[in-house]
Amino acid sequence: MPWDALPLLDGGPQRPRIERQAVTREFGGLTCYEVAARVALERIPAAAELPFGWAASPYRGCQAGCRYCAGRRGHRYLGLDAGDDFDSRVVVKTNLADRLRRELASPRWQGEPVALGLTGDCYQPAEETYRLMPQIIRALAEAGNPFTVLTKSPLILRDAPELREAGKLTRARAAVSVGFVDEKIRRGLEPGAAGAQRRLEVCAALNDGGVPCEVLMAPILPLITDSADHLRATVRRAAEAGAVAVTPVVLRLPPGAREWFMAWLEREHPGLVPRYAALYGKSPAAPPEYRAGIAAQVAVLAETYGIGRSARGWKRRRSPARQLSLV
Repeated sequence: MPWDALPLLDGGPQRPRIERQAVTREFGGLTCYEVAARVALERIPAAAELPFGWAASPYRGCQAGCRYCAGRRGHRYLGLDAGDDFDSRVVVKTNLADRLRRELASPRWQGEPVALGLTGDCYQPAEETYRLMPQIIRALAEAGNPFTVLTKSPLILRDAPELREAGKLTRARAAVSVGFVDEKIRRGLEPGAAGAQRRLEVCAALNDGGVPCEVLMAPILPLITDSADHLRATVRRAAEAGAVAVTPVVLRLPPGAREWFMAWLEREHPGLVPRYAALYGKSPAAPPEYRAGIAAQVAVLAETYGIGRSARGWKRRRSPARQLSLV
């Protein structure tokens, strides 16, 4: 059941192709293209090396503006660019919940776990307007289909009751993405996303509220956030938030993301450009031995800090209530 993009008709050079199939709405500096999804479930390529096989995403494009996002490439197929357009022009699949219900009910569907939000954060600001996620969560829950919501946004807390109820019918989890806890790096690479501390507070709130939440440690940046100190700090903070698991994902640089990330690297760390060219010269992924070494280090740290055990081995250094007053 491969993902079927919108039909892309040849159009004039000055007009994005997506505008020929979508209802366009403007919200401040954001352009939303409302479309009817023809297919809801997308097969995730094995080359992506993610712990999921299938995905469904209500949004394509993301206001978080993460410079490394692999979803950037998809904007090119819509007649948009993978840079600023990805951050400011978002495709909204307004009928995704209905399409999802039909596909989940198909005899061809085998009930495999589904990840929500790979081509754009499910809880980016556009979700405050469209409110697509509650229906999507209910569709998966009613089908008894396991799923994981991927996000960097505190808006997921709005739907914590829906997620908790879904957990009574199927395996419903959340995964908050925190690749590193250095706020200076975050501001440069994830300009529209909440800070790492706020995301970890979201993880803690979900776990305390009965919604299992892990930390997707993505991305780990070679030569920037892969030091022992960086890895230890991130895993320790995940443990303090009560994360049920931590999954390391080393930076990938497919076309679209590669250009946007390398422009940032040249500005902020010009001395690393040749080393990144060597690391990623032949593939969007870092060498297998490097990735295996990172995974082994994170596994040892997760065991040390007790991640995944029934009881926390570490306390949070501050309460979410106290920190929220500072955000």
